[in-house]
Amino acid sequence: MGRGKIEIKMIENTNSRQVTFSKRRQGLMKKAKELAILCDAEVGVLVFSNTGKLYQFASSSMENILSRYNKAPESSELTTIENVAAEHEWQPEVNELRAEVALLRQVQSRLMGKELEGLNFKDLQQLEHQLTEGILEVKDKKEQVLLGKIEKSLLQEEKVSLENEALREQIEELRRSSRHCQERALALENTVCDSDTCLRLGLPVDTSQKMIIPKMESTSNDAQNTMILE
Repeated sequence: MGRGKIEIKMIENTNSRQVTFSKRRQGLMKKAKELAILCDAEVGVLVFSNTGKLYQFASSSMENILSRYNKAPESSELTTIENVAAEHEWQPEVNELRAEVALLRQVQSRLMGKELEGLNFKDLQQLEHQLTEGILEVKDKKEQVLLGKIEKSLLQEEKVSLENEALREQIEELRRSSRHCQERALALENTVCDSDTCLRLGLPVDTSQKMIIPKMESTSNDAQNTMILE
């Protein structure tokens, strides 16, 4: 007598559900092992129970299998069907974008003087007007860029001029300071020389003013000395 067909739905009884899970899990692992051995396939199985416990089987290394799975392209039949459906859904927009790209390429070629076949006089005149406006805009932009460079150059030149002026003032200040120091040193040297000379001649020296005060005798003494000599 054959077995009856089992309805696939969640088993309400907890004990029955646990028993069924254990039996089905063992059967699944057995089938996975047989598939790997018979067909030389790389098989990996991961099962989590309703309590969160992990059961796994790997014909080689689970890490290698998972790494290979992550690197594998999605080429399943379901993915192909989804791609086909998405392609049909986006096909009108894709066709519109393709037409727009083709039109833009044609306009670009005509602006370069190519693919002018089929244009009447009015179309050519309009194309000429567009080219003229484009050239004028390019010239205006070029002039703006050039003026900007000139203005930047003038600002840099002014900055350099100010820096040079400041350096010249510093140099002049250093020169004045150097001349002042030289003059003081020369005056001091002359004073020292004069003092030495006075000392050699037996003349008094005013140490406070650094000036020579010659020794002068009174006229009365000179007259007396003259009378004695006579």
